[in-house]
Amino acid sequence: MAIERHIADLERREKEAELLGGPERIQKQHDAGKLTARERALRLVDEGSFVEIDMFVTHQCTDFGIADKKILGDGVVVGHGRINGRLVFVFSQDFTVFGGSLSGAYAKKICKIMDLAGKVGAPVIGLNDSGGARIQEGVVSLAGYADIFLRNVMFSGVVPQVSAIMGPCAGGAVYSPAMTDFIVMVRDTSYMFVTGPDVIKTVTREDVSKEKLGGAEAHANLSGVAHLVAEDDQACLDLLRELLTFIPQNNMEDPPVRPTRDPTSRTDPKLRSVVPEDPNKPYDIRDIIRSVADDGAFLEIQPGYAQNIVIGFLHLGSRSIGVVANQPAALAGCLDINASVKAARFVRFCDAFNIPLLTFVDVPGFLPGTAQEWGGIIRHGSKLLYAFCEATVPKVTVITRKAYGGAYDVMSSKHIRGDVNLAFPTAEIAVMGPDGAVNVIFRKEIEEGNDAEKRRLELVQDYRSKFASPYKAAELGYVDEVIRPEETRPRLITAFEMLRNKRDSNPAKKHGNIPL
Repeated sequence: MAIERHIADLERREKEAELLGGPERIQKQHDAGKLTARERALRLVDEGSFVEIDMFVTHQCTDFGIADKKILGDGVVVGHGRINGRLVFVFSQDFTVFGGSLSGAYAKKICKIMDLAGKVGAPVIGLNDSGGARIQEGVVSLAGYADIFLRNVMFSGVVPQVSAIMGPCAGGAVYSPAMTDFIVMVRDTSYMFVTGPDVIKTVTREDVSKEKLGGAEAHANLSGVAHLVAEDDQACLDLLRELLTFIPQNNMEDPPVRPTRDPTSRTDPKLRSVVPEDPNKPYDIRDIIRSVADDGAFLEIQPGYAQNIVIGFLHLGSRSIGVVANQPAALAGCLDINASVKAARFVRFCDAFNIPLLTFVDVPGFLPGTAQEWGGIIRHGSKLLYAFCEATVPKVTVITRKAYGGAYDVMSSKHIRGDVNLAFPTAEIAVMGPDGAVNVIFRKEIEEGNDAEKRRLELVQDYRSKFASPYKAAELGYVDEVIRPEETRPRLITAFEMLRNKRDSNPAKKHGNIPL
């Protein structure tokens, strides 16, 4: 039968496409500890759910001797599948074909699934492993990158975009991942940089390795470009799947609900002793975060960068929540440039995708010093203030200890549309700490009096009892309630449940002018 001949031809072509760059290149990929592009796509999504698109696409370049070097798929595997039953679109760059370099045809494949994702409202996941632009195609390759960049921007805040860096990512190729919502890198096998070590050595005489310049550790701890780091390809794919359990399909949907047997009424007596009696003694804010989370599970984002602030996701009463928390165990929880930018972007992501925000406050102020002032702490610090002011999702705040000065305002205070603001009895809400306040207010009295140190201590204690407590703020309605620490989880769940149908809006405008 004629159909059998056509089916046989189809199957032959499918097998040819599945060979990617050939057995030798596939083996080289495996020897480097990396999966192939198709293996990554298949392992990322639910088993049996991946539907590949454009398997037979090839490049159209006729220059530089590559006209007869056409490989089906042309270096990128694209399609759609399911993660925990939910639709996702995937492109997986294939390093075994032309080093994963991007051609015009390759870019069109990626743009096609991005457009589909925008139309149906589903996340886009990019698995990056590419040598950059295909030099033989010249400006056609550059145009392909720009086509992708435009879609990154147009779909930002519309559908979630997540990037995994699973190999090289250099030059113009880094800008697409940078504009996505989250970047996951693989330790030892991935790197990102605009300018490589060879060019840097030629221009600036700096001698630096690829790993030190743009490896996972550099971007997770120094630049803040990477949000999460995985040990190998499979761990990276697992992290991507976990991340999506907190995120809705698009900006018109609510986040997914994850069932739990953890009682909503559960209390934790240990929280009574987490905040030290000594106001200058550090503690780990994550102890409080994990205590209130369903099953103690907290996915921290950017854990190695700007460690004086903690951001991440948890579930409360089965519902996804974004967390922003000062970390007293690092820089006493002060806000600095990096912490402000880190938290601001996270707040804006949560607001874009309808994820409620939970803020834990223990902040003595903004980090002082010439480096911060000259580095633009005024501009960068205001990014976090802008983000919290702009956010219309449900916002619940818990002040555990210090909330001093302008930093009190910034950390989702009642004055910038915090919906429910709670405080531990240990909270200290004031313009500044008691010691500093007394030194300013009573400086002359202390200097001119007898036994100056004794008088100073008396004034500090008097100031602390009157102002450095939650009760003055509670009297004014700036704090809705002072709660027992052990009851934090049930009180938070009740607050977010009350706020579930909250509606808030901002004035009509094209967009605001965030202080970038």
